[in-house]
Amino acid sequence: MDKDIVTLAIETSCDETSCAILRNGREVLSNIISSQIDIHRKFGGVVPEVASRKHIENMNLIIQEALDEAKMTFDDIDIIGVTRGPGLVGALLVGISSAKAIAYALDKPLIGVNHIEGHICANYIEHKDLEPPFTCLVVSGGHTYLIYVKDYTEYEMVGRTRDDAAGEAFDKVARTLGLSYPGGPVIDKLSKEGNPDAIPFPRVYLENDSYDFSFSGLKTAVLNYINQARQKGEEIVVKDVAASFQQAVIDVLVDKSIRLAKERKTDKIVIAGGVAANQGLRELMAQRGQEENIKILYPSNKLCTDNAAMIGSAAYFNYMKNKVSDLYLSVAPNLELI
Repeated sequence: MDKDIVTLAIETSCDETSCAILRNGREVLSNIISSQIDIHRKFGGVVPEVASRKHIENMNLIIQEALDEAKMTFDDIDIIGVTRGPGLVGALLVGISSAKAIAYALDKPLIGVNHIEGHICANYIEHKDLEPPFTCLVVSGGHTYLIYVKDYTEYEMVGRTRDDAAGEAFDKVARTLGLSYPGGPVIDKLSKEGNPDAIPFPRVYLENDSYDFSFSGLKTAVLNYINQARQKGEEIVVKDVAASFQQAVIDVLVDKSIRLAKERKTDKIVIAGGVAANQGLRELMAQRGQEENIKILYPSNKLCTDNAAMIGSAAYFNYMKNKVSDLYLSVAPNLELI
């Protein structure tokens, strides 16, 4: 296709209101993100009703800001992409209603995007020459997946969490330690000062050939350690607990990712999702990747967390495969990638 495709994308799956403008799925012209972290921090987590109301308040302003930054108007837009799931149903409805209205008014194609696919596609923005196939580790607050990416819109789900996602475990452990929300960045920062070998928390690998994950037992082991120490009046060295917990998580994530890449004979591992910003994970993955001659790729921090640019990238690649939605598109809070 000779003509450039300009995408307007909207993301409202959780507590970020975001709109982005992209050219040809990889060039970001604007990516406006309004985060609600400060609002939800006082509650220790996201309150769905509050998130939905803030999306409604912010949406029109964010869309206009994205157009202004890209120096474009609605007349310049070719396709509209929007997150349809997974996510909070009320939050998703705000984004999808806005996207439908724009698509209808402009008479332009509408593409409903899977939020997880968006996280994967963030790497196409960051790494302009990245092409499938590759092994992908998706780690975020709600999801932990090992995926074999066959093509731009074709995926094989090889492993997934059977209980808590990695990011969810981080938040729960942080809350128990009295740390602020969100817990992942705080634990990552503390881990740099702590001893990762101080406490022998379990590494859960499940069956010998399994690529699935389980972090519930590890989370419980950390909670038991803290409760027992408090009952005995023993000092809890928070930075050591944080470092030991984080190491137990990333050891399993990295081991399984490397094993899958070697099994599928892919020379690239791509990390995606909010936990892809974790420095401990990046460093261990880079070390193991160098040992195994596997290239490790991940997005910049802004593209790791929820944002509309990644949704716009995914929308573009779906559009190029003729995967277009209609105006009856509905939200899917529990949408699966495959």
